[in-house]
Amino acid sequence: MEFGIGMFGDAGWDTHTQQYRNAATRLHEVIEEVKYADALGIDLLAMGEHHREDYVVSSPETLLAALSTVTQNITLSSGVNVLSSADPVKLYQDYAMIDLISGQRAEIMAGRGSFIESFPLFGQSLHDYKELFTEKLELLLQLQKGGEISWQGKFRPDIQQQTIFPQAERKIPVWIAVGGTPESVYRAGVLGLPIIFAIIGGNINHFLPLVEYYKETYLNSGHSPEEMEIGIHSHSYIADSQEQIVQDYFSTYARQMGKIGKERNWPGKYTETQFINGMDANGALFMGTPEDVAEKIIRVKEKFGITRFVAHLDAGGPSHPELLRSIELYAEQVIPRVKQHFNLA
Repeated sequence: MEFGIGMFGDAGWDTHTQQYRNAATRLHEVIEEVKYADALGIDLLAMGEHHREDYVVSSPETLLAALSTVTQNITLSSGVNVLSSADPVKLYQDYAMIDLISGQRAEIMAGRGSFIESFPLFGQSLHDYKELFTEKLELLLQLQKGGEISWQGKFRPDIQQQTIFPQAERKIPVWIAVGGTPESVYRAGVLGLPIIFAIIGGNINHFLPLVEYYKETYLNSGHSPEEMEIGIHSHSYIADSQEQIVQDYFSTYARQMGKIGKERNWPGKYTETQFINGMDANGALFMGTPEDVAEKIIRVKEKFGITRFVAHLDAGGPSHPELLRSIELYAEQVIPRVKQHFNLA
């Protein structure tokens, strides 16, 4: 089982200046946080892509390239690249370079895009939302195989007997990242691609039918059960007590969830009760003491059969010291407890 951390590069709202924190400062903080995670033995970083004022990472591949030179072992993944609005050729080239620089530690998580700001920015129509992802994933998977390719599609110029350089020295892993859409789950299963579920709210057990649907589709499509990989990516925060989390983090988290909720017409205001309920045994928030978070990961692994868990740590923009502390508790207390339970090396 792999244990990762996820980030979007949340800028965080400064209540004193009434502005988002400085992007340059936050980017340097992220680099220090990931260096610390690497030193503590965490397996994976998943870095998201956004094109809006509350996040400072518009290009995961640029940040991952920087991180490739200051880390040693951690897998450097997007989390996600919005494939629908990207050029798969350029994306493959970028990750091939990261893989070569890092000693084969690059990985792509491809998603359709929960946030849609990249579509008008790069001249894509939301009317083509599904078709764009299907076509571009097809091209990316051809590029992943290496060698000369010829390809025709609707949304970009044809490729005739071209080899893309530089070539990676291996097949760079491509994961499919999904929310709650059965169509996306089915696609990943048919293609035999590893899947990661973004679970950020509600009862986590509601995702169990989707996980089972993926397993059934994957196996019925003739793929090897030994190679099946399933991950969960959920909002996480680790501290010495739940009371401390409510005191230190609720207002930060609630502001961001309220902002997104307003944009998406979610009903009502995000409340402290919702926050606390999200931390209970069946809630989607992996927040609490190291013991609480470890127990929840153990239950989810037993029930869902996951092979990867990614703790998304910077939702709303907790402070740099808070993030370093969460990373430390995750690496030194949560992960060892889970590994001990399952007798993992």
